[in-house]
Amino acid sequence: MKDLDYNKIMVPTISRRYINYDHINEFLKTLPTSFKIEVVEESVRKESIKSITFGSGTNKVLMWSQMHGNESTTTKAVVDLLSYLKQDIAEVLEISKSCTLKIIPILSPDGARDYTRVNANGIDLNRDAQDLSQPESRVLKAVYDKFKPDYCFNLHDQRTIFNVGDTSKPATVSFLAPAFDQDRNNSPSRTLSMQLIAAMNDKLQKEIPGQVGRYDDGFNANCVGDAFQMRETPTILFESGHYPGDYDRDKTRVLIYKAILKGIQVISKGTVSDYTVEQYLSIPENGKQFVDILVVNPNYIENSITKTEIVPIQYKEVLKEGEIVFKPQLHHFDKMPKAIFGHKTLNCNDENDILWLKEKDLLQLLS
Repeated sequence: MKDLDYNKIMVPTISRRYINYDHINEFLKTLPTSFKIEVVEESVRKESIKSITFGSGTNKVLMWSQMHGNESTTTKAVVDLLSYLKQDIAEVLEISKSCTLKIIPILSPDGARDYTRVNANGIDLNRDAQDLSQPESRVLKAVYDKFKPDYCFNLHDQRTIFNVGDTSKPATVSFLAPAFDQDRNNSPSRTLSMQLIAAMNDKLQKEIPGQVGRYDDGFNANCVGDAFQMRETPTILFESGHYPGDYDRDKTRVLIYKAILKGIQVISKGTVSDYTVEQYLSIPENGKQFVDILVVNPNYIENSITKTEIVPIQYKEVLKEGEIVFKPQLHHFDKMPKAIFGHKTLNCNDENDILWLKEKDLLQLLS
């Protein structure tokens, strides 16, 4: 099946990294009556949490984005998916007849507005699956219980630190079939998750070969994906990562959209069994070997520009006047990797690199 030209469905009014309901509400108003939009509950600060339902088929897929308010790439991808589903084409009609999709575009409106991982009470919703202490957690659980999905898509962003395996390729997209027990055994639902990820990986490898990673599958019953997997619902964790030079994550947005659509198409056509657990397991696990800026100084003893041969620098994302500002800070690894990669590498022996560091006022971090 040939992809519909992405430029025809991409929603340009929703862009950059800072996304909340103010940004998507106007678009949601453009959806035709075939999309059912409803307010399912309110956040801590009484902002509406909405769901969009499309299709009438027996294959039910529940997806949610911005469970962490500062992880907005998948929200943009979901908006593009909705734009695609507005198209009057045979492929969309097939999806609408075979699937029912329920989408919560922003689960944590307060976190999205504040651009924080946690909600307004300072709670990480993805560690609240058992306690259900927060209204947003209870919303997702209530929607899940009522909708009874056959598949769940848990949509997130990941930091720029991740690489694929031991390679110097960034983990632009990562997936996980969450565990359902401490021993990380397989089950029918987890197997289906793995097979569906294999299908999406097959699609992405044609676009970003070697840039898809597999997220750590350590079990945590407090995480939503693990909790739903415990209830025998195939659940897939999507992680939007870094594409070279793409700090607004516009390229990653496209890739996540295509991955979601591929997953839905495979479910719609009933071809999940065409893919294998072995294909999933062949996806390399993520490493943590990247920094945003790597300053190398082989002559550090002689020139005193730095105190060490390498200086890793990582951006901190700061909300300022409705935009995300990337503030460079020294990075400290929890565990020193055997090799460190930089999304941008600067050599203190290069006059142009030194000039760049001066212009960005980064020399002060090196001394």
